[in-house]
Amino acid sequence: MRLFLYGTLLRPELLARFAGRLPRLTPADLPGWRRVCLRGTRYPTLRRARASVRGATVDVGATALRRLDAYEGVRYRRVRLTVRGPRRPLPAQAWIAQATTPRPWP
Repeated sequence: MRLFLYGTLLRPELLARFAGRLPRLTPADLPGWRRVCLRGTRYPTLRRARASVRGATVDVGATALRRLDAYEGVRYRRVRLTVRGPRRPLPAQAWIAQATTPRPWP
């Protein structure tokens, strides 16, 4: 499964801890979205906007995906989207929560 990461999971030590190993990160952009704070937390989520979010894609197997789903929790759901990879657009999934704020995530 190809995932688009844009927040806390871009930290290598955190990603490795929950994925079971450190998968290769490939730079990618997500057009049509911006990174904002999840309401009532210090965590990021995405909100549709005339912007682009810089992040990375990773390919993970079923076991790592289950661990990462558990890390993201019930407020987030995986959404299918298309990211701009280094050479071409790529299908991916990203965890997005519905309770967004207009406040940018640092």
